[in-house]
Amino acid sequence: MKVLATYSIKGGVGKTTSAVNLAHSAALQGARVLVWDLDPQGAATFFFRVKPKLKGGSGRLVGAKGALAAHVRATDLPGLHLVPADFSLRHLDLHLDGRKRPTERLASLLDAVADNYDVAILDCPPSISLASESVFGAAHELLVPVVPTTLSSRTLGQLAGFLEGGTGEGDPPGLLPYLSMVDRRKRLHRELGDSLRVEWPGLLATAIPSASVIERMGPERAAVATFAPSAPAARAFRDLWVEVAARLWA
Repeated sequence: MKVLATYSIKGGVGKTTSAVNLAHSAALQGARVLVWDLDPQGAATFFFRVKPKLKGGSGRLVGAKGALAAHVRATDLPGLHLVPADFSLRHLDLHLDGRKRPTERLASLLDAVADNYDVAILDCPPSISLASESVFGAAHELLVPVVPTTLSSRTLGQLAGFLEGGTGEGDPPGLLPYLSMVDRRKRLHRELGDSLRVEWPGLLATAIPSASVIERMGPERAAVATFAPSAPAARAFRDLWVEVAARLWA
């Protein structure tokens, strides 16, 4: 099972919308997909129409007898399962801190369900914390949305620097940055997008546009392709999954 984490230090850059739409694309192509919502806000859980409840909370989940399979829920799409989020995840750092080798705990939980899925997609909250380091220990690749603005591009550099400094045991995950919420009508977006492609040669080719159809995911509670399959944003998410899958299974 490959593990992909949608991650950024900065919030509001499109992590959850990408996680939901990429999971949808992967499942439609026949992959067995597990989405793990690690954000206490539970946006991915909301989009997939699953009750935001972790029985026993995040403490039981990462505890000595915790088992990820006990928290897995089906979604409306065959082949796509979800571990939901609830507000107890706000204490995840504290619960991990009480464990031996806390940065390996999420990887251990995922290993126990690895035979059941082709890919796990972790939707992560915006932070740099012990929980983040546990994500880094579990993920093969970090999918990092970068809005073409100065602060968003700055956080990409901060993340890359942190990973280069080492993340504890094992090799750090790969970095898959891509442009997100792009508005080509804005001169600044065009200029920063071009400069980011020069500065970061590994930037994925697919850019996700800023589009009202993506905002409709909220009232629709669904991936874009379910209600607007011909929209440019839906095509962009499909293309992004093709790129990401090629890197995961390279």
